[in-house]
Amino acid sequence: MLGHLAYLSTIIILASMASSNMLGQAKEAAMVVGALGLWRYSWAAINYTRAIWFRRVAHPRRRARAEQRFAKAGTPSRAFFLVTSYKIEPEVTMPVYRSVFEAAEIARDGATIVASVVDGSDERLIRQLFAASRICNPDADVELILDRIPGTGKRDALARSLQLIARQAPTAHDIVIFVDGDSCVPQDLVARAAPVFTDPKVGALTTDEAVDIPKPGLFRDWFSLRFDQRQVMMCSMGLSKRVLTLTGRMSVFRASLATDPDFISMVQSDFIEHWRLGRVNFLTGDDKSTWFWLMREGYQMIYLPDVQSLSAETQPKPGFFDSASVLMVRWFGNMMRTNGRALQLPPSRIGYFTWWSILDQRVSIWTTLSGPILALTAALIFDLSVLPAYIAWVMLTRYFFVWAITLFRGRAGFPITYPFLLYFGQLFGALVKSYVCFRLDRQRWTRQSSSSGPRPSFAQRVSAAGSLHMHALTIGWLTLGLFWFAGMF
Repeated sequence: MLGHLAYLSTIIILASMASSNMLGQAKEAAMVVGALGLWRYSWAAINYTRAIWFRRVAHPRRRARAEQRFAKAGTPSRAFFLVTSYKIEPEVTMPVYRSVFEAAEIARDGATIVASVVDGSDERLIRQLFAASRICNPDADVELILDRIPGTGKRDALARSLQLIARQAPTAHDIVIFVDGDSCVPQDLVARAAPVFTDPKVGALTTDEAVDIPKPGLFRDWFSLRFDQRQVMMCSMGLSKRVLTLTGRMSVFRASLATDPDFISMVQSDFIEHWRLGRVNFLTGDDKSTWFWLMREGYQMIYLPDVQSLSAETQPKPGFFDSASVLMVRWFGNMMRTNGRALQLPPSRIGYFTWWSILDQRVSIWTTLSGPILALTAALIFDLSVLPAYIAWVMLTRYFFVWAITLFRGRAGFPITYPFLLYFGQLFGALVKSYVCFRLDRQRWTRQSSSSGPRPSFAQRVSAAGSLHMHALTIGWLTLGLFWFAGMF
């Protein structure tokens, strides 16, 4: 409570520092910032309203209809769990596979678990856990297939496991559940997911996520806030039946599509042809490849807000800032590599709101950066009191945003770190997106050592210099354009 009072008091103090003639001197700059803010806040309000309608009205109705179709049809729907594990601690692996075995055992029409592992110790541990589960429930129709593979990357592991599942001849009524080796699945997952696929237009679905980070601090607060934001945006996109990502931690696919040779080929060796960088092979971002394949083929991708997986997350670097940087570069790199080709899909096929949301992923980079650029330059050119006034406005709006996000999640409070972390995610996230937008060939896993190359060649150094030039040129033109609109020259 004291933290919130101090936060609000700081806003009042900063706002009181504004001079009486500040708006008169920086009128044009204030109008531009206001117009950009109105656009962004309107877009946020639209998504928030859509999210409420989806969660309260649309999703319950859709779920009821799907369950009625599923019960009426009575068609067998076998569940195939595809679990990938690589360099994950045993204390994380054990609860993950226990959750998978429990969900498989109560699957109405049986289940097959394909576990892709690299280390022999993981193989032995999984066999022991499976044997223990069979003792508790020996009559369950559950099969375990352990696939020991070389550590050549997650894409190879997924492709090989999907080929194993394809040999089981799954039907269009069966489902394949992609599970990361650090994510626990809910026990009733199959019962909640299988009815959705009674609609032949549905190709996949993804669910809500929670995170397990034992150590308190900024990293845990940041992740919790990200998942709260994710719930709002996913619910908004869920209304259009096309989410913007099929989360790699846990998503469910129609088995006949997941075992399609073309689908498997894209999972294993996806790439884009870039006008400047040439062919960019995707090392990471398998969830974006599966999403794009289904989007391109015209399938719907559903969101289940009332089904939740639990992921164990570890801080990749000692410091919060370094950890956030590593993760953002990977996340946003995956997003930007797929964003361009997704925009080339016809809006009539993927939905106009979905297409506009994909476009907004790119536009929001520059609108987010525009506010701080204008505020800083207006403070230096016109009146220094512009800066505290702008900071007060940012603090106030983010405080209200956080309240809206956490109330949607069903919580009546939040740590006072949330407003700062929200703005950090927006501003620093925009900087990272602008960075990777011009460096789509930079890729690295958090756990794995896969990267674009051990040492850059001369051609790669030239390409890096070109990326820096294009990035600097874009920022420069953005700044000049803002100056012109704001009447600064």
